[in-house]
Amino acid sequence: MSEINQQVIADQLNISRTTVSRCFTNHKGINPKTRAEVFSLAAKLGYQYLQPRSEPKAGPKTRSVGVLICSDVEEFNRPDYESPGVELLPGISEFAQLHHWNTEVHFVSPFAASISDASYTKIQALKRRLWSGLILMYPFSPQIIGELTARFPCVSLVEQYGRVPVDTVDVNHYKGITALMDRLRQQGHTHIGFFSRRYAVEAVWSYRRFSAYVENLTRLGLHYNEQDVIHLDITSPATTEDGYRLVTERIKQGVTAWMCAADHQAYDLIKALQERGYRVPEDISVTGFDGILRPVDAPALDTVRIPYYEIGFAASRRLLDKINKRFDAPQEILLECRLQDGKTVGPPRQKLSSVH
Repeated sequence: MSEINQQVIADQLNISRTTVSRCFTNHKGINPKTRAEVFSLAAKLGYQYLQPRSEPKAGPKTRSVGVLICSDVEEFNRPDYESPGVELLPGISEFAQLHHWNTEVHFVSPFAASISDASYTKIQALKRRLWSGLILMYPFSPQIIGELTARFPCVSLVEQYGRVPVDTVDVNHYKGITALMDRLRQQGHTHIGFFSRRYAVEAVWSYRRFSAYVENLTRLGLHYNEQDVIHLDITSPATTEDGYRLVTERIKQGVTAWMCAADHQAYDLIKALQERGYRVPEDISVTGFDGILRPVDAPALDTVRIPYYEIGFAASRRLLDKINKRFDAPQEILLECRLQDGKTVGPPRQKLSSVH
């Protein structure tokens, strides 16, 4: 395998090596999105930038901050849809440029039980505690969150940890689900299911969206049936295919719409439904949550758009407060999301049939 260097990164992104170098040295003329793309690819390839041993004598102090992405690289880099994490990086990159941060992005294994795992120990800056603070993306186990927060100031993105006190910048899950439920109810849906999937690390964000789903069922005077909830707890089906089988069974029992905990789940579910002969939204409606770029040939999804850039920027600002030793109580900062119209929600099929 050839050596991973800045030229390899430049070639894959079709930019100059000078641009790549300027991304790592925080040059003010680099677009934040370009810098984020360089950081993300460097992390995927395992490239680690070696900083100078000494700081410049003049100019503002440069801090080094780590961004840890707890995800399988292949899952993060799926070719059929864009990972939400990709959209969080530009906000971090912009703040880093404004405040003279050197930022390192690394993937770590979601299967790791401790930071003594190889996916952590190979990161020299983490091992030697060279970072001023950490930004955490995707769910981490409570054990690892405890170990990291004991060593660094940390801020989590779109993932709250009820059992571990850690600062979080998140989206208002309740308002997003409320907007989607209102859209479904306005179309005439009264039997709505909730669909998620299994992950290597417990996805607490899906629980928050599920709890908002249950609350809105009550608010709208609709019936809650635990059989209409797929892939949420230890009693869930063993595989995603088993989940799709249960989805089709519940459709036969009257479910007319499925709320998915995330867009990528919704796109996969739509594909599975189409393979089984169902039309979306003519036969069944589907909603998502995230607002990621849709896959090629996929329908425009009815979803809510998370303000990714703003979350990345706000999390960096909160981390700076913690680095500056403003140790007030841990904060959970919630930003608003907005409804995004698509073509995957329509009236329930039985209502259409009754017209004929």
